[in-house]
Amino acid sequence: MHQYKNSEEFIVFVFQLYNTFPWLMRRLPGPHKKILSHWAIVIDFIKLKIKEHKEDWDPSTPRDYIDSFFSEMEKWKDDAEAGFNEDNLCFCTLDLFAAGTETTSTTLIWALLYMIKYPEIQEKVQAEIDQVLGPSRLATMADRANMPYTDAVIHEIQRMGNIVPLNLVRLTTKDTTLRGYTLPKGTMVMVTLHSVLYDETEWETPFTFNPGHFLDAEGKFRRRDAFLPFSAGKRVCLGEQLARMELFLFFTSLLQRFTFSPPPGVEPTLESKVGVTHSPKPYKLCVVPC
Repeated sequence: MHQYKNSEEFIVFVFQLYNTFPWLMRRLPGPHKKILSHWAIVIDFIKLKIKEHKEDWDPSTPRDYIDSFFSEMEKWKDDAEAGFNEDNLCFCTLDLFAAGTETTSTTLIWALLYMIKYPEIQEKVQAEIDQVLGPSRLATMADRANMPYTDAVIHEIQRMGNIVPLNLVRLTTKDTTLRGYTLPKGTMVMVTLHSVLYDETEWETPFTFNPGHFLDAEGKFRRRDAFLPFSAGKRVCLGEQLARMELFLFFTSLLQRFTFSPPPGVEPTLESKVGVTHSPKPYKLCVVPC
């Protein structure tokens, strides 16, 4: 049997087994039992919040996602196939909470690693922050248009970090034909975002950290069709806009206040590991106030 290098890889393997043989793994001991018990605590918390929302829900003034979902439940109450029920509300809320926390934090971990790996890029970002924001004014989303280099660096971090290389698993809802191949209803589909984000026909230097991928000849930010870290189409990440805002505000705030560097005598590496997301291996850095 393949020997896994660390416990994290083993846990990933166990959950792959769980996803493949849930009827069997529910009956077997292992690390998945502890993690599933933690999920149960979070699910109970979400159910409590759903109950509280239901007690004072006003359809005319939705306060958040749960209230909006209630409206859809009412709208589709006669169509069980629509999927708008409390069970799905609970798990959709769980997905949004967990996915939004994990992906943003992992991207920021990559961001700091790239900044200590490429200090000259960090200096350029900080120079732009000083020019646009100064030393104390907090960034707002309105500032992003005036900070093309910082925006380009964030996009390149997302491209190179590639934190969900196989996207999320999808399932065909009906028999489908794609480029001559027949996909029966219920077929599992996995999209390799890695192949797009590192496509040699789309990127000038696909395997090099290069913010220039997102800058034109005049230094203005430019969008790229092959930039798809959030996937695309009807199943694009629901949290894309929130993630974009979080990354810009958090990243800008960190570099406005601190300079990051590797420990003396240490050369940063970009070695990674694959778990829930594709993330860097643990690393150390030094933080100095600006």
